[in-house]
Amino acid sequence: VAAGILLDVSPILTALVAAVLGGVAIEILRSRGSTAGDQALALVFYTGIALGVVLVSSAGALNVDLFQYLFGSILTVTRTDLLMIATLGAVGLGTIGLLYRALAGIAVDEEGARVAGVPIGALNVAVAALAAVTVALSMRVVGILLVAALMVLPVSAASRVAWSMRSTLVLSMVLGLGSALAGLTVAYYADLPPGGTIVLVASGLYVACMLVAAARGR
Repeated sequence: VAAGILLDVSPILTALVAAVLGGVAIEILRSRGSTAGDQALALVFYTGIALGVVLVSSAGALNVDLFQYLFGSILTVTRTDLLMIATLGAVGLGTIGLLYRALAGIAVDEEGARVAGVPIGALNVAVAALAAVTVALSMRVVGILLVAALMVLPVSAASRVAWSMRSTLVLSMVLGLGSALAGLTVAYYADLPPGGTIVLVASGLYVACMLVAAARGR
């Protein structure tokens, strides 16, 4: 975002590039074993924030409304953004569909997949890049600081009540989409921030799934 402001280009484009590079860097640091996953995430995340502050300051744009990027503002989403989100979203879903069996094998038994000749390193980097693209595309709606919650909560909720990996995948998408639609509806009629409202709805669905799982004795 800061690079886009400094270079006077679309912040979402520069955010996409930076997010993919950061996601790949995190995966490389984690896979080599030199840095734990959470440490690599913290290193890249906070270094990126610090670099962003320096770039924005250098551009003399500290008065730029960064709130919309941190916490989201759906009113700032343009037709170009929607087209980009739809295109890259379709590419991401298609990639997951093509690589589903290999990714499922890695998730269930990484060592077994390695022995079977699955290119684990390349697939992990691809997943990291797709996750980074998701973060960059979602920042206009829910914000950089809240997008992680929207990525984690639907999956965590689905895993509480689903009965297989495939059902978890489908249910998590349904819960994520439902959270977004319900959150936007509530935010519109109650005049609330859309990003925070969407995440609150996702949190509520997670609690509901926990209660259902507890009632079923899981």
